[in-house]
Amino acid sequence: MSDARWIEIETDFQAACAHFAGAAELFDAGGFDDPGMDGYKASMALMHAMQSGHTSLESGLVRILQLLGEERPQGEFWHRDLLRRVCMPVGDRGAVLPPDICEHADETRRFRNVAVRSYDRFQLDQAEIAIASARVLAEELPECLRVFRDRIDPSESNGSGRAASGGPV
Repeated sequence: MSDARWIEIETDFQAACAHFAGAAELFDAGGFDDPGMDGYKASMALMHAMQSGHTSLESGLVRILQLLGEERPQGEFWHRDLLRRVCMPVGDRGAVLPPDICEHADETRRFRNVAVRSYDRFQLDQAEIAIASARVLAEELPECLRVFRDRIDPSESNGSGRAASGGPV
């Protein structure tokens, strides 16, 4: 696989990290209880940053499945199913994300679900767990992608176009 095949995946992961880090900064800045437009902007910015972070992560994960020739999950629960799929080995490939990162990604998925469907009932005290997960994801996703890429695409170092085991990438 050429480096160019990873550009969009890396861009999506970078965007996820930036949005998750931004959400954590917004959370730390507070202002959610401020009256009027200031409180509204603080709450909406936090929810949007978290939604954007998780959506960017999903985009990168879908692109990984496409790169590997795997079909993306379909149906009403595809968001949940996508995480389940990339968090387990399928065929010859190992899990895309390690278990602890999968738990954090699922937490941000659940937060996004609340933010998208129930934003009028947004409760800041219930966001703390999702924000903690966003902090972890912002820090750990680049290394997770690097480890997965090195595992499935070691040909960059040996130039053979084959995985270290000699099988196709």
